[in-house]
Amino acid sequence: MKNDLLANISRLHTTALGVERIKKNLGLAGVDVVQWCKDEIKNASSIQRRGKNWYAHVDGAVITVNASSFGIITAHRAKN
Repeated sequence: MKNDLLANISRLHTTALGVERIKKNLGLAGVDVVQWCKDEIKNASSIQRRGKNWYAHVDGAVITVNASSFGIITAHRAKN
């Protein structure tokens, strides 16, 4: 089954506020957040589409991406 998120990985983007939100939620510093998300999504343990969003589960975190615009909405630590 084709995964549209992986097929359109080059289209991932986010806003300045999105960058700050992701850095805060995951404790990232000094990294290109969009590139980090692209790299993590490529190696995700699972990618699911639910409604209008994609959810990529990566190394104890979940990255949420809008399915139509491929905008990274947020990323946060996965709940155990």
